[in-house]
Amino acid sequence: MYILFILNALPSCFVATYGALEFSVRINPESGERMRRYLMAAVVLFFMQGKTLHAAEYQNVEVKKLLTSTTTTSGDKIKYLKTDNPEVTALLVRIPSGGSTGWHKHPVPVYAYVLEGKLTVSLKDGRTFNFNKGDALVEVMDTYHNGTNSGSDMVSLAVFYTGAQSVSNVIKEDPAAASARP
Repeated sequence: MYILFILNALPSCFVATYGALEFSVRINPESGERMRRYLMAAVVLFFMQGKTLHAAEYQNVEVKKLLTSTTTTSGDKIKYLKTDNPEVTALLVRIPSGGSTGWHKHPVPVYAYVLEGKLTVSLKDGRTFNFNKGDALVEVMDTYHNGTNSGSDMVSLAVFYTGAQSVSNVIKEDPAAASARP
């Protein structure tokens, strides 16, 4: 009964094959078994093809590579966190014109995408990096830096931390250390 239900969903060529199989089984049980195996293989292949057809529905999707990198913004080699308790955090960060994040560092890998605005990232060694709408970046790790909105519009960033449970994604600079800086 179940096989008949499946056969009703198949194209007519499969139904015709099933009819031939039924006839063959009555005439010659041995060749009927072989035919049944062929039919089952055809049914399996048919349903596997369904996955291919389903994937074809996504031909209208556009993919644009934003970034491939082996280094952070500062040129340091990317390091992954070793942990038994991984945790991913995604944030929307907004910085008003003239605003900044304050000096901070990340003990975990961080990736960002500039949704709007102009961002300048400054490092303590004096280097600066500029990012605009549409830029993707691998943030510096274990290095104090400050992100500043260097434009007149709001900066919006999609930020992704690949950290660990119970590990802070951001470490703010000690205010005493910041005030001692020339």
